[in-house]
Amino acid sequence: MAKVIVHIDLNAFFVRAEEIKDPSLEGKAVAIGHIGRAGVVSTCSYEARKYGVRSAMPMNKALQLCPNLIVIHGDYHFYTALSYEFKQFVRSYTKLVESASIDEVFADFTEATKGVEDVEAYFREFQNNLFKKTKLKCSIGVAPTRFLAKMGSDYKKPMGITIIRRKDIKTILYPIPIEDMFGIGKKSAPRLKKMGINTIGDLAIRLNNNDEVLLKFLGKFTEELKGWVNGYSDDKIYTSYGDPKSISNSTTLKEDTNNFEIIKETFEMLIREVSYRAKKENLVGTTIQIMAKDTSYQAHNKSKTISSPTNDYQTILDVALKLYEVNYLTMTVRAVGIALQNLVSPKDLSIQMTFFDYERHEEENKTKLIINDINRKLGEDKLTRASEIRKKKKYDDGNSGRY
Repeated sequence: MAKVIVHIDLNAFFVRAEEIKDPSLEGKAVAIGHIGRAGVVSTCSYEARKYGVRSAMPMNKALQLCPNLIVIHGDYHFYTALSYEFKQFVRSYTKLVESASIDEVFADFTEATKGVEDVEAYFREFQNNLFKKTKLKCSIGVAPTRFLAKMGSDYKKPMGITIIRRKDIKTILYPIPIEDMFGIGKKSAPRLKKMGINTIGDLAIRLNNNDEVLLKFLGKFTEELKGWVNGYSDDKIYTSYGDPKSISNSTTLKEDTNNFEIIKETFEMLIREVSYRAKKENLVGTTIQIMAKDTSYQAHNKSKTISSPTNDYQTILDVALKLYEVNYLTMTVRAVGIALQNLVSPKDLSIQMTFFDYERHEEENKTKLIINDINRKLGEDKLTRASEIRKKKKYDDGNSGRY
């Protein structure tokens, strides 16, 4: 029996979060990011998109296209809290939930929708209930596979619901331009077009006819793509939620890139959620692992075990970025991920410290708590420890001229 796999994507999530805080922003051209040489657009409102502004675009270009663009640096603590609330809401319907990024999940609704006659009405009610509870808006794709569900959530935005059954593939999926197909990179689309492949339907026909030129170009990706376009690909939900040994988070980038600034910002978002979840569950970990998928979808993993168990955002970020810098700095990637592993409860730890180590540890924690409390009241990260500023300056200086 086919499963009911659902992809739920929050619409312009960061912008929507800012609108929740400040309703006067609604209906305006807004971008989240920062202005400067290396500044990029994390996401933008649908009004900004009408001017051609897009995610991952240099902010200077976005301002040229839309001079009235409102640029907000972003309140990532608030975004992380909202993301957690969103995912907990989904889990109130089904426990089989996989976090795909800070603003999207895959979920298995097979059991939840048993006996439901009008599936579209069911998910419309889901959308409305999510909005009532969190004020967040989402688009939903419902299908028998992950790929089709992802394509479904992208099909209608904002607040769209698209159901793709296998019998609907030719009418819904095949007319979509090849550059809008999930998994087709920015560099691959033009090369496929040169082969006369302009739509997903064109790709499906050539794949099913075992076109030699296409098969040679796709290589080991061929069989996976063939499964995607015919509706017989992966239908599993890979959830680590509730796993007492690991908390992880990953995302596919908007486009393949080796731009370290984009990758750094992506890690910042992923790690904020991992840190937030670990703190909510009162867990700390000793191993930090990063994942990077190259353009052929091969996953590369590197990890580091640290001496003191942690769930601290800055500590995890420092280790993750150093691992990335040392191992993958020149790689063009399409997905990255982070995992905090070997988790334990602090009360189960027996950390051996000298009197002076313990005293220093206590003082550092007190300082962190005071700074975090002040930042929460201010609503943004205004304060930080001098040691972290020195560490950040050293890191930034070491990476100057790379972008």
